[in-house]
Amino acid sequence: MFKFNLLLTLILVMCALSVVYVQTEARKLNMALENERKITRKLNVEWKKLQLEQSTLIARRKIEFEARKHLNMDMPVSGQVQIISSARVNEPQWAKVNHAE
Repeated sequence: MFKFNLLLTLILVMCALSVVYVQTEARKLNMALENERKITRKLNVEWKKLQLEQSTLIARRKIEFEARKHLNMDMPVSGQVQIISSARVNEPQWAKVNHAE
């Protein structure tokens, strides 16, 4: 009877240790899963940003293509570009205009 009780006690200890081991592994796997979900969310956000950027670039190209094709427009050469400084923009231009009445 003593051997039987000892055997049952040994089996009980082994079962308890296996439960602890399995719970520890489950926690490790759960933490790894949460980390992967975090990475997935970040990658999804980045993917959506890239898709938005791509659609913006495609829209710009399409507008440029339509302007060249249907309106016969071209990019201006450097002599046709005029740069306006911010100091001139802030001056009240309307005050300098003489109105003929």
